[in-house]
Amino acid sequence: MTDTLTGLSKSQRAYEWIRERIQRHEFGPGYRLVLGSIAAALDMSVVPVREAVRRLEAEGIVEFERNVGARVTLVDETEYLHSMQTLGVVEGVATSLSAPLLDAADLDRASAINERLRRLLDDFDPHRFTVINQEFHAVLFEPCPNPHILDLVHRGWTRMAGLRDSSFAFVPGRAHESVAEHDRILELIRSGAEPLEIELAAREHRWATMNAFLAQRHAAEAQTDRTQPLTEEET
Repeated sequence: MTDTLTGLSKSQRAYEWIRERIQRHEFGPGYRLVLGSIAAALDMSVVPVREAVRRLEAEGIVEFERNVGARVTLVDETEYLHSMQTLGVVEGVATSLSAPLLDAADLDRASAINERLRRLLDDFDPHRFTVINQEFHAVLFEPCPNPHILDLVHRGWTRMAGLRDSSFAFVPGRAHESVAEHDRILELIRSGAEPLEIELAAREHRWATMNAFLAQRHAAEAQTDRTQPLTEEET
């Protein structure tokens, strides 16, 4: 089943179409994926759409709920934690493996992107910051010569896009630290630091955002609990 216009199978085209809308948050967490409507929009039968949705389910981006059907996976703290931990590990490795392949032009491009991020700090737009932040990291991990690790990084970014539009919306102060950490990672790569040092810097950078987000979420939950009225049993 090959689409003559794009060269992609219909299943692959449906997969890319749905995933792109999840990444752009047109289909946010909990959004119900109506297979018939998607098939109509793509001018194809339901069969390749179902195959695409099953693939997204295997990646954890879509879930099936009884009496509801397929929907974009809901935000879950445990899933966020596990996804960010995993992304930190695989992106750290990918960045360290890419480092020897990055030339001065690549690093200058990454530095220019980081300056764009720095200029956003005064008039902060968390969604825009997240998009440009991904551009920065892509420069550093895309040359990774191990396709399996690179695939895991791509899956991790897609998974995070489905879980949360932007962690920086909840911890905007973290953006300032993130830009400074980008400078540090670039400095390590430029200076020819040991691969393990680069890997750990990239990993800790990702985990620092995770920890800041979780700390803020727990603080907000604790504040909500303190302001809740007492029940009859508690009075």
